[in-house]
Amino acid sequence: MSELIPVGSFQGMKSLNKSAILNIVRQYGPISRAKIAKLTKLTPPTVTNLVGELIESRLVVESTLGESTGGRKPILLRINSSAFYVVGLYAGAKRLKAVTANLDGNVLAQVEMRYQANQTSEQFLQTLETAVENVMQATQKPKESFLGIGVGMHGLVDPEQGFSLFAPHLNLRNIPIKFRLEKKFQLPVEVENDVRAQALGESWFGKGVGIPNFICVHVGTGVGAGIIINNKLYRGTSFTAGEIGHTTIDSNGPKCSCGNYGCLETMVGGGALARRAQQAIRLGKESILEEWVQGDLDEINGEMLCKAAQLGDSVAAEVLADTGRYLGIGLANLINTLNPALIILSGGVSKAEDYLLKPLLNTLEKRALTKPANAVRIVISELGENSIAIGAFTLVLNKLFTPSGLSDAVNDSLI
Repeated sequence: MSELIPVGSFQGMKSLNKSAILNIVRQYGPISRAKIAKLTKLTPPTVTNLVGELIESRLVVESTLGESTGGRKPILLRINSSAFYVVGLYAGAKRLKAVTANLDGNVLAQVEMRYQANQTSEQFLQTLETAVENVMQATQKPKESFLGIGVGMHGLVDPEQGFSLFAPHLNLRNIPIKFRLEKKFQLPVEVENDVRAQALGESWFGKGVGIPNFICVHVGTGVGAGIIINNKLYRGTSFTAGEIGHTTIDSNGPKCSCGNYGCLETMVGGGALARRAQQAIRLGKESILEEWVQGDLDEINGEMLCKAAQLGDSVAAEVLADTGRYLGIGLANLINTLNPALIILSGGVSKAEDYLLKPLLNTLEKRALTKPANAVRIVISELGENSIAIGAFTLVLNKLFTPSGLSDAVNDSLI
């Protein structure tokens, strides 16, 4: 029986050349050994030896025969995608979602949990552990077939230490996520800000595939951005790149959870939408929303607004249009600063595309510089409700498949 990769480590995978070959097989497979040698510029004997180790580790398998160029037909290689699995966790502001996937990124199982009210860091970590246990059990695969766990955590994150520095919507600080999950499951754990993780997922499986410079903007309870520059995730000096929710849109606007006034999050986050709808109804405007919540306006949420707008509710449509205009101001700032080729919108607000996108684009036309505005496309993510959880397990895949993500930068087989 072939030997499995040691549980809890990438010891068999820490060679730059192995990782490079593995990534070539992932991107171009089924592929021959000769083609791998040509693409990696490694010698054929080196490729043969390293492919042999990858086959022994069960990460790569021989599949079909390729076309002959005069001699024997070459044996083609592909990723053994169903031999190993990864776990992705999305620790959002209000809920926790966990998924498992194979090495092709296909989601196999998912679970969702709510946090306890006013929970402590310990209770939060216990919820993470329970979610991982439940989703692994739901996948019905042996524990030794799981390669790692990725966590997309809302708020400020130190990805190097695997800490949640500040989770504003949970009011928790300095949570040792990586240490705790690695101790519990004896698997490598990667931790990243939720939207930065999602941006990585978009670059592998979504609208960002093949785009070297793009920005993923998530609008939900909070607002954040994940920035890909030259095919790499940009984190910033202190890991806070992409906190566009705390850029000022209106200095006279509402107070934000960060202490400032008029931040983008206070204008386009879920709470802001509900607040504007409540205000309109209290000023006497008629809306189906009031009937739906039986007069308790505090129950209005973003999902209700989208449904009401679809039914022709003028209050809901106006709130969403205003949201598009405010979001357009924030995106114009991003476009003028970073000049991306693509902006991918996701989160609850993206479901209101029909009511939000036109005023957003009109605002961009007025506020963004002409040249960068003409160069950028605005699209809606197609990864769905699991987009951040997908990004979370992509953190693990990126570590496995990308040479720059491995610990050992050089080894004896490097040519």
